[in-house]
Amino acid sequence: MKVCIGLSGGVDSSVAALLLKKAGHDVFALFMQNWHDTEGTLHGDCEWEEDRFVAEMVARKIGIPFYFVDLSDEYRKRVVDYMFEEYSRGRTPNPDVLCNREIKFDAFMKCARKLGADMVATGHYCRKEEIAGPDGKPVYRILAGTDPNKDQSYFLCQLTQEQLSRALFPIGDLTKPEVRRIASEADLPSADKKDSQGICFVGKVDLPVFLQQKLRPVQGEIVEVYDEYFRNNSHYLFIRDTLEKLKRDDISSPVEMITSYISETRSMKYNDVLEHGPMPDRNREGGCSTDGIFDASRIASLSDGELDRLSEPVEYRLVFETETYRSGRKHIRKTRYRENPYGKIIGTHDGAQFYTIGQRKGLNVGGHKDSLFVIATDIAANRIYVGEGHTHKGLSRSCLKIHREDIHWIREDLVMAPGEIRRYRVRIRYRQPLQDATLVMRDSGLYILFDEAQRGITPGQFGVWYSHDEMIGSGVIGA
Repeated sequence: MKVCIGLSGGVDSSVAALLLKKAGHDVFALFMQNWHDTEGTLHGDCEWEEDRFVAEMVARKIGIPFYFVDLSDEYRKRVVDYMFEEYSRGRTPNPDVLCNREIKFDAFMKCARKLGADMVATGHYCRKEEIAGPDGKPVYRILAGTDPNKDQSYFLCQLTQEQLSRALFPIGDLTKPEVRRIASEADLPSADKKDSQGICFVGKVDLPVFLQQKLRPVQGEIVEVYDEYFRNNSHYLFIRDTLEKLKRDDISSPVEMITSYISETRSMKYNDVLEHGPMPDRNREGGCSTDGIFDASRIASLSDGELDRLSEPVEYRLVFETETYRSGRKHIRKTRYRENPYGKIIGTHDGAQFYTIGQRKGLNVGGHKDSLFVIATDIAANRIYVGEGHTHKGLSRSCLKIHREDIHWIREDLVMAPGEIRRYRVRIRYRQPLQDATLVMRDSGLYILFDEAQRGITPGQFGVWYSHDEMIGSGVIGA
């Protein structure tokens, strides 16, 4: 079988190429350049040239042909322009997911096919299996990588059955230390090369500087929202009361409205370090408890309007009135904002489009005991809203919606029908431990109701659902 390996110059794709060669395949390497600009990048001017040089040395060492293709025009149109558009709307895209769907397994794959490849291989840490579908035709499954610390299945959440039919993932059954060991024993030039970081094929960037290539900075207000704001907020109270009504009868404790999340590996709830959470019980539906804390029949009784409201974030409509006062011995007239029990203007920023939900760095506001986090952005008003500490109510949400046109099923034979309810495990960002959730399909879209409130649900990112260790589908998170 003739296989094209997408050789990036990194250790993962290098070992993938080596394993394919050892397995007896007719292997050739194809290096793709996808980016030329260096504005906003942090690692120098010619990083891609170094990657190409290492990739060529790896191909020579293994003994396989090496080719080069420039896909930068496609990458700009199909990934970077999409990024700019999403950020301008106050949403946070995931360019790595788009790169895999639009470039690696589309534009790149077409190029490889023209060179005679039957299959295209990459260095992703995930696994692929083939099973027979209901009609006897093959169905391709994407499974999590064996290494729980490197599972990259999330980044492939938008692939189609057609793309999977020609994809290979040779290192999916290996751990990162094993990959490093194989590379070292084979004396591959990439054996000690550090893993790439930042935006796929762009590198590590200063995001505001990068985005300012197209998005103009405009100064706006940073508003801190106090806990008092939620005490009488009708939307917040609706969410709390609705979640309480959805609880199973045998659960007496109140629904937790605040996430226990601290970081991708730490939880306040368990006060310990979690490595991707406990392994799911293989006897449970979808890898999670069958019922969860909510009653399925009560969820089913919710109207579309109630589900919409449950999935929408709290909006912050704070108005700050000014007053005039006299200051100093000369009684100079000055203007200040009156005290507001719900919040305070605490600083300025250079553009709401440069910030994302859950962001902590880059606010440049001091005077607080705990860290400040972005809890909302208002592009129209050019305002960002922040809250203090991990337990701020504005950081947590229990429900999200994926609009119908944004739903993607990897397993097309498992598509949910309107009115159907299923239990799956879900993640809303890479490396997040899988979370138990109830999925509710309606005509307008898919609602995901988590058993535990989630921190930093971000419009534009991808929600991905799994059955045990198999990725079933994904979708862009709505506002």
